[in-house]
Amino acid sequence: MKILVLNGINLNMFGKRDPTHYGTTTLDEINKSLINLGTELGVEVESYQTNIEGEMAIKIHQAHEEGVSAVLINAGAWTHYSYGLRDALAILKCPIIEVHMSNIHARESFRHHSVIAEIVTGQICGFAADSYLLALRAAVSVLKK
Repeated sequence: MKILVLNGINLNMFGKRDPTHYGTTTLDEINKSLINLGTELGVEVESYQTNIEGEMAIKIHQAHEEGVSAVLINAGAWTHYSYGLRDALAILKCPIIEVHMSNIHARESFRHHSVIAEIVTGQICGFAADSYLLALRAAVSVLKK
């Protein structure tokens, strides 16, 4: 099983940006933790980050063509307005888990709405870097059912 982890706009700045909401863990550290947990759970983990929305859509299209087993996505700000990203994700036939480091429902009102929420299998938010690990465990659990 291959699980693709997608990180959107500004998420390469984890560890440097607003530690109150995002902590001090870097995206590289999160990716290493995901690979380690993936090995423990018997799945391959591939991580991808871009600040360019069109590149994200292309990566999602590739995931569809390659038949990835599941997708974890933290779309960053695109979560709240990118219907193009939503449409790309809707192409996928695999479980999709939406991930956020902060609790988007306890922040500014514009962050409360996710345009991708209706098409994902589930959403995990508010557990800092552990949100990713919880999402990976959730994806594997869904795949084993």
